[in-house]
Amino acid sequence: MDRQLWHKVAAISGVVALGLGTYGAHVFKPQDPAYKDVWHTASLYHLVHTAALVAAPITKHPNVFGGLLTAGILAFSGTCYTVAFLEDRKYSTLAPFGGFAFIAAWGSLFF
Repeated sequence: MDRQLWHKVAAISGVVALGLGTYGAHVFKPQDPAYKDVWHTASLYHLVHTAALVAAPITKHPNVFGGLLTAGILAFSGTCYTVAFLEDRKYSTLAPFGGFAFIAAWGSLFF
């Protein structure tokens, strides 16, 4: 797999992270204000791990690191965005798997 693919994935993820972060800050008005914090958490983790994704091509195992970060962004941040938008925590089942994917991605740098 082309190592530079991860820069493209990071670019797409960054655009989406900034768009969703802007939406959350300026447009999103949940009935329960606690969901604004959930959106903020999703946005923060999305943006931080997107920044890390830029470094995937220089890691020893770029596909492992990049794949796990991407899975984490989709599972953790995606779940949090969904929970906040729908204001329903029953959709939160994938979030822990996303968290584990983030942990595994960072752990993969040891090898």
